[in-house]
Amino acid sequence: MPHRMTDVDPRDGRTVEWSGTWVAERLGVELTGDQELTGLLGLALRRNPKRAHLLVSNVLGKHVPQSPTVVWRSGHELGVRVRGLLGDEAARRAVVLGYAETATGLGHSVADGLELAPYLHSTRRPVQGVASAGGFEESHSHATSHLLLPEDPQLLAGDGPLVLVDDEFSTGNTVLNTIRALHALYPRDRYVIVALVDMRSPGDQGRLEGFAREIGARVDLVVTARGSVRLPDGVLEKGKALVAAHEGAATPAPRRERGEIVRLDALGWPDGVPDGGRHGFTPRHRAELVAALPGMAARIAPHLGEGRVLVLGNEELMYAPLRLATALEDAGADVAYSTTTRSPVLAVDDPGYAIRSRLVFPAHDAPADGPGERYAYNVAGGGFDTAVVVLDSAGDTPELAAPGGLLDRVAEHVRRVVVVVVPSYVPPYAASSVPPRASSRAPSLVPQERPSMPLPEPLRGPDFSSYAPEEVGWLLQDLSDVRLEAPTEEREEAVQSGGAHYAESLPVEYQPTEQYQELFHAALDTSAARIAHAVGVVTETVLAERSPRPVLVSLARAGTPVGVLMRRWAQARHGIELPHYAVSIVRGRGIDANALRWLAAHHDPTDVVFVDGWTGKGAITRELAAAVEEFEAAGGPAGFDPEIAVLADPGSCVRTYGTREDFLIPSACLNSTVSGLISRTVLRADLVGPGDYHGAKFYRELAGSDVSGRFLDVVEERFAQVGDAVDAAVKELLGADRTPTWEGWAAVERISEEYGIHDVNLVKPGVGETTRVLLRRVPWKILARAGAGADLEHVRLLAEQRGVPVEEVAELPYTCVGLIHPRFTRGATGADGRAVAAK
Repeated sequence: MPHRMTDVDPRDGRTVEWSGTWVAERLGVELTGDQELTGLLGLALRRNPKRAHLLVSNVLGKHVPQSPTVVWRSGHELGVRVRGLLGDEAARRAVVLGYAETATGLGHSVADGLELAPYLHSTRRPVQGVASAGGFEESHSHATSHLLLPEDPQLLAGDGPLVLVDDEFSTGNTVLNTIRALHALYPRDRYVIVALVDMRSPGDQGRLEGFAREIGARVDLVVTARGSVRLPDGVLEKGKALVAAHEGAATPAPRRERGEIVRLDALGWPDGVPDGGRHGFTPRHRAELVAALPGMAARIAPHLGEGRVLVLGNEELMYAPLRLATALEDAGADVAYSTTTRSPVLAVDDPGYAIRSRLVFPAHDAPADGPGERYAYNVAGGGFDTAVVVLDSAGDTPELAAPGGLLDRVAEHVRRVVVVVVPSYVPPYAASSVPPRASSRAPSLVPQERPSMPLPEPLRGPDFSSYAPEEVGWLLQDLSDVRLEAPTEEREEAVQSGGAHYAESLPVEYQPTEQYQELFHAALDTSAARIAHAVGVVTETVLAERSPRPVLVSLARAGTPVGVLMRRWAQARHGIELPHYAVSIVRGRGIDANALRWLAAHHDPTDVVFVDGWTGKGAITRELAAAVEEFEAAGGPAGFDPEIAVLADPGSCVRTYGTREDFLIPSACLNSTVSGLISRTVLRADLVGPGDYHGAKFYRELAGSDVSGRFLDVVEERFAQVGDAVDAAVKELLGADRTPTWEGWAAVERISEEYGIHDVNLVKPGVGETTRVLLRRVPWKILARAGAGADLEHVRLLAEQRGVPVEEVAELPYTCVGLIHPRFTRGATGADGRAVAAK
């Protein structure tokens, strides 16, 4: 079936122009497959060098306002089909899992169709005090952009079928990686994958059956329609040109008078019923909600007026506003339903295009991944008289109602905005034990009890590291005799497939060529004064604002050379000897809690200043803040300030820094040979017990290549010549607004989408992180800011040695960015989507 230029409106049966016409005609894209496919999907564009088009669902309730009954039935009917496939007995033992943010409401509606199954959806919003049952990325299952936070820790542990729901089954990577990761923890005999559309390419259609054989379980696929997208040659370049030509298009003009904003004070949400499936939603909850819906709709109805109504949900909060909208529709209101989103899409005001308008506003729910833009599509110009904005209480913040915020932007296009707040559900044990603030990882990873054995004293050189003993004490355990190294590609495959965490092994240490070593020494001589200036600025800022006698605690290992230099600056400039220690922090696992306990026993925690080399997108910044908070919530000593001091802050993630420029710090050019011959840190259950520090290795055998001391000495020699400039810079800095903007994180999200990676942890921004990619990972390509000079000579050399392309980019917020492509997912082969494979 080629694309059709008209379609049928599911609301009233009218013939309308197909919302994929604009893209299809201009790009030559064809949608082929089942007859109903174009009724389910339209087409849009977004800036993405891997895929010019974007499939936009007409029945999901995300981007396109739709009848709430149509949206709910789209999921409910799939659930009925799943129940028929499983049978009543298996359906009673099933658990339904939906994906945030897009499929949370769809998954919940599928669970409604099963009737007897509890529901859980992944979340991007960590909840303090609730233990994680797992975490994964869109195409990468070892990090925690998605968290699973069930109130009942046994929810996923049963042996009944697991039903996984997403809006689109395209490559299958996300769902299959999730199954593989959960199967390792909670093995079961049967899985059912549910989606509105199956759009797998011919190359991906052979994976499902083989995957089922690999894990030894039956895997079914239930979808509403199947099809594929035919793309002509040159479609990417045509798509880029179209986006460039239309991305500045104006939103439909606001109403002459801004709409009023009113709040509904007494919704009558039933006590104890969760606002969604973030922590689980049981059949009992469903029954109580359904019983309460008519009363809640009756409380909203007097505020609606006589025109068309939009019920607007909020990102993950899709199901509660959807059911309120269906209740209003049942009561006779003319209602459409959609939700806000974090996904940027090009808007074109044309009836043959799926996204006709876009409202942009700041995030208002204090997301764990930092501030950023959010969007509401097809609201402006949608002909709505009233908008009912439904959100949970965690999102009811000052930013919501601020100028330019969500309410303000919506009020520009409707007569009235009705704000409805559903109480955010937090499991009682979490709500009573910890403050209601977000964190970025599971508190279950923090030791809950103080180890009974005394903690060891720090390791010091020359027995551990090539640094002098007074330069740094390592709060680590020595794993030098343990074989931990694995080939880079083998590690990458294990990490990306979910089979291992990156901290469970070590990369083989890179041995630099003679040409590369010459580059390092040249870069050091060129940049030494610049680094000395940054060292002076960050140290003086710490002394002025944090403590006159700070205890420097560097994050091993990139932070350790910086900590040593800060210690030397304080000694040379002020004659004070600052204590300096190095501790381990692991993304997704947190900081070494035992190291914090040792520090608290020997120093005042309020004097501790955590030190790192640089910021990229700010992942470690957030990790440290959450880890310190959880450490205290679990009973650890209080007083640690999680704000990191860094040499360079190109990501604008911290307040205490030496510079915000993205330039070459030569210590990033090498691994252990510029960091005291110490490996990166290791955290593995069979090596690190409850009373142990995290581990690391001392590569004594590399002493002949060690330049750790030279790096420190060359920079220290420049201290005197930059003193006056440091004083002037610090004076200016102390009076400036240094509030982090998190520009780096926003840039990484944009790059992840533009290059079709869809996983922020595979985007490594900045010179330092790009260098790490080339030294330790399996890079896909390097993005280099056009015109970048000497700071990138070593990057270009490494890229050439590894056969990695370097792409010049005119406008790049960093000097360079390293991209790791998610190509190491082992997956399997499969059938036509109806495949059933058994052991």
